[in-house]
Amino acid sequence: MQQTLDFISRCAAFFDDAVATASDDELFAQGYLRGHLDLAVGRLQLDEQPFSVSQIVLAVAESLHNAIAAGELNDADTALVQKIWRQLSA
Repeated sequence: MQQTLDFISRCAAFFDDAVATASDDELFAQGYLRGHLDLAVGRLQLDEQPFSVSQIVLAVAESLHNAIAAGELNDADTALVQKIWRQLSA
């Protein structure tokens, strides 16, 4: 479980640290992605069972896929969100 907590903390720190230096587009993409990450973690916490980094990554990927398929993002924003998520989830 410590690895999972470290992953969540690392993601939060990435988003927090970027506020000072990121462009408006990057801030939008990071805020959008942070919402999906927070939602995924919150849903997993509702199960009141331990969960893993791979479960978080899968839940966020599924959430992003559904949002993109629903047309929530334009192509440029989609590419930026996916790029950031690849960095964080690697």
